[in-house]
Amino acid sequence: MARKVVGFGEDDLRALAGARSFERGLGYLDAVSGLEVEEGSVTAVVHGTDVYKVELTLGGDDRPSGWCDCPYGQEGNFCKHCVAVGLTMLRRAKTIPHQQVAARVRASGLEAWLTALSRDELLALVQERIAEDRRLRRRLELRAAAARSDIGTARDRILTLIDPRPFTRYGYVEYADSSGYAQQVAEAAAALRALTADGQAVQALGLAEEAIRVLGETYGKIDDSDGVVGQAAAAMAEAHLEACKVARTDPEHLAQWLVGQVLGDSNDMTELDPLDYAEVLGPSGLARLRQLAAEARRRRPSGWAERYLMERLVKTEGDVDALVALYAQDLDPSGATHLRIAEELESAGRADEALTWAERGIRDCAAETYIDGRLVDYVCAHYAKAGRPADVVGVRRDRFRVEQSLTAYQQLRSAAQTAQCWEAERVAALAALREDARRERGGQYGGPVLIDALLDDGDVDTAWPEAAGLADDRQWEHLADLSRETHPAEALAVYLRLIERLKEPTGDRAYEHLARLLLGARDCHRALGTQEAFTDCLTGLRAELKRRRKLMNILDRCGL
Repeated sequence: MARKVVGFGEDDLRALAGARSFERGLGYLDAVSGLEVEEGSVTAVVHGTDVYKVELTLGGDDRPSGWCDCPYGQEGNFCKHCVAVGLTMLRRAKTIPHQQVAARVRASGLEAWLTALSRDELLALVQERIAEDRRLRRRLELRAAAARSDIGTARDRILTLIDPRPFTRYGYVEYADSSGYAQQVAEAAAALRALTADGQAVQALGLAEEAIRVLGETYGKIDDSDGVVGQAAAAMAEAHLEACKVARTDPEHLAQWLVGQVLGDSNDMTELDPLDYAEVLGPSGLARLRQLAAEARRRRPSGWAERYLMERLVKTEGDVDALVALYAQDLDPSGATHLRIAEELESAGRADEALTWAERGIRDCAAETYIDGRLVDYVCAHYAKAGRPADVVGVRRDRFRVEQSLTAYQQLRSAAQTAQCWEAERVAALAALREDARRERGGQYGGPVLIDALLDDGDVDTAWPEAAGLADDRQWEHLADLSRETHPAEALAVYLRLIERLKEPTGDRAYEHLARLLLGARDCHRALGTQEAFTDCLTGLRAELKRRRKLMNILDRCGL
């Protein structure tokens, strides 16, 4: 890796951006201007099809994180403009530490100056800033209303802060604007906490519930890729909980409100957990919560939120049998629910019952092509621990017969090798895969699993005759890679055929693949003593594709 001079190097930028964006960023070095260095970040503008603002956040010896307001950067990508700014920093690496020191001095000087100002001078400064910044004025108005318990003004300001329309473009809050919106939501949550602390908990509670409703209606129209709006909404939920504790709200009313939140769409935003309110709800509220959850479950037995809420409540009560009965009402055909039951029983010290449920899951799902692999692993691990290797082989054999995947083959092989019966099991397994290949059903990744199994075993001698008419390009290439020394002529024929097909595609991935094939062909020619033939082939290919400069660079890098 290249030497790091400002906490990161070129290799870090390449890894963050990807090869394509990194190469494109090289062309924007002269377009970077207005580089400003702070203690933990650097900002600049980059002149492209538009003027884009870039910020790199530095984290000591870690890679930087980047933000850019270009369309690609707003999707959360480390774009070419971020690369250009990062490379500019590397160019100016010697001056960066001095600029960071200067930034700390400026910050310290600003703090000292503000501290020395009189009350009237500070007031004049704040009023000047308020006149220039409407958002700041709204926030301070809210804090002032909360401080003097002006509920009407506080409500208006809170609803203004959580209103997404000022941040909305084309009916949607885009990624670049979500951070600003999140700051306002967090400010509204802070104001609610201030109201609660000032003896207005009942009013804060009502405002919090109204704010949570609005946020829930809004969240589906926000690009919250970084989760900043969700974090601010969680702060709003915490303000609601705090108000509930102080206001001593009616437990049954709170239970009804919580169930409505969990089962409604708004919980996507706040992720309210009713059990966080256990202290406020008390026995009567928890009983009402359980009753409402049960009624909702009866109305919509297949509803995910209804099932989740009921499971949370029953699990918290610590009644394992009730939890098992609840799970058993809706057994997933993959066996995942059987596994959950087994894990709960095992955690309760009931290991025998746990294994019985897991074995039932294996039986119930025996005919399913897909079964939760964790359930199979659970049963096999318990059989192995009990000294029952033959039973492990039996489970793995049954799953292989249904799945006939490479993974199932590998698991059967591992179990049978432990039980010292792999030779016989392999004969039967390969026979089943040959039958599957004849049915032309296709394999897990494209070609027949038979070829993948033979290659995974390293049995190239058997794989060559089996591959004819069956293997796909991926399998042929793998076979050639394993056979360069033992079957160089056959492997060379495969490489040459694949090289011919890769002459047409373009792009870094295709070029890298082509280079790997050429390296394989070169090894085969060396094994055959026909290096001159490879030189002629490579010269002809270079002449044919000479206009593809990126390919030529990759070939040069690979020594071709």
